[in-house]
Amino acid sequence: MVREFELPDVGEGLAEAEVVSWLVSVGDAVTEDQPVAEVETDKAVVEVPSPVNGTVKEILAEEGEMVPVGNVIITFATEEDETASEESGDTESDESEAESAISAVSEVGDEDEDAEAGGTAAKGGRVFASPSARRLARELDVDIAAVEGSGPGGRVSDADVRAHAASDDEEEAVESAVEPATAKVGEDDEEEPAPTGDVARAGRDQTLAAPATRRLAEEESVNLDDVPTDETRDGEAFVRPEQVREFAETQRAAQAADTEAVQAGQEAGAVSTTPEQVDQRETREPYTGIRRTIGEQMETSKYTAPHVTHHDEVDVTKLVETRARLKEEAEARGQKLSYMPFVLKAVVAGLREYPVLNSQLDEEADEIVTKHYYNIGVAAATDAGLMVPVVDAVDQKGLLQLSEEMNELVAAARDRSIAREDMQGGTFSITNFGAIGGEYATPIINYPETAILGLGAIKEKPRVVDGEVVPRHVLTLSLSIDHRVIDGAEAAAFTNTVKEHLQNPELLLL
Repeated sequence: MVREFELPDVGEGLAEAEVVSWLVSVGDAVTEDQPVAEVETDKAVVEVPSPVNGTVKEILAEEGEMVPVGNVIITFATEEDETASEESGDTESDESEAESAISAVSEVGDEDEDAEAGGTAAKGGRVFASPSARRLARELDVDIAAVEGSGPGGRVSDADVRAHAASDDEEEAVESAVEPATAKVGEDDEEEPAPTGDVARAGRDQTLAAPATRRLAEEESVNLDDVPTDETRDGEAFVRPEQVREFAETQRAAQAADTEAVQAGQEAGAVSTTPEQVDQRETREPYTGIRRTIGEQMETSKYTAPHVTHHDEVDVTKLVETRARLKEEAEARGQKLSYMPFVLKAVVAGLREYPVLNSQLDEEADEIVTKHYYNIGVAAATDAGLMVPVVDAVDQKGLLQLSEEMNELVAAARDRSIAREDMQGGTFSITNFGAIGGEYATPIINYPETAILGLGAIKEKPRVVDGEVVPRHVLTLSLSIDHRVIDGAEAAAFTNTVKEHLQNPELLLL
């Protein structure tokens, strides 16, 4: 029998997902729970497992395709179906048998090539590659399973994909050049005349090229009919990859010169920019996946919760000294100790005194739900946008444990391997824009939470201590609150408690 497999809801309330890559091919034997595909949800890239033991019969979704949840993406042939296929195969005609034999020979040849290249597919294992490498492989029409990875454990990088694509271009060009010559053996021993006139000119009506060369031309935005060539095949102009690259470089150089001339003219007030020249300076990318989800979440938060931001600063000179003393001990235990674990503990101290900041507004029930547990989200900047991993039960963990868990979660978020549940269940969030040098901001609340604390950069500033102006380490704070639930006075009081614990780190021991 044939088992259809629908795209499952791999995330809570997911409506659709993008098929990032297939980990199997038609005809592959699979076992139950074996990963068969990677799909991108609105938060991360996750693996989809096979529901049965059997053989891949048909793949119904392309890599890069957005598929609604519930659509059939793959079918499997179970053992019963395979047996029936074998029995029916005995009644096929001689012609069908011959075609099957030819197909089998082709498949064996492909497998031998994979084995010689050391490809992961020939070994029957899954391919380890970053999402960016998989996207690049799709763009260059490269089979990721055939790429030999140079990273740890054979992990495939972007550079590996590009190198494999370049070798494919060369091989296909050689094959395309050899096949026509081979076909003429015994038929016509005369050499092909040198191209003249219409055949060799640019702006031709027809040009022959290998498939890889055509893909290269598309990537370089080059019209093959415009590429100069002195070579022909079957009376038609034939273009090689190196000619496409040379033509593309010439075009880019000309465009760069045009741009410089336009800019020089604009400075002199003599030349205006044409729409075509504007297009050359702009790029577009899809507003989908994680980036769109982040944008929608920000929009919901900003237009649902009335934001008010309370700004303050705190003298953290003692905290800087304390962290410096503990840093070596942490490194001896294999941990990198940042300031964030101290801030997490100080925030919990403030939430205990002012629990309304650890709450959520249930608009349907008209109730304010106060949380008596402390799951703190720590915003992390990633290539896909701002993601917020959640550190659970902060009040029950020490500084080193918090540091270890936070570092692991942030690393997983940045390489897109983080589990969806690791970004859910937060009660309060922290964002550290000071890591790139900022001091004050107006953070957007991680809805449906009701508050978020922004940290600025720690800088040395002059402060008056015991009547004298001295240099002190100062940290700026920006607390955004949902003014429907939290009053300004409560926000200020909470901030004062956080400040007190950051000013005197020994209070965190209590």
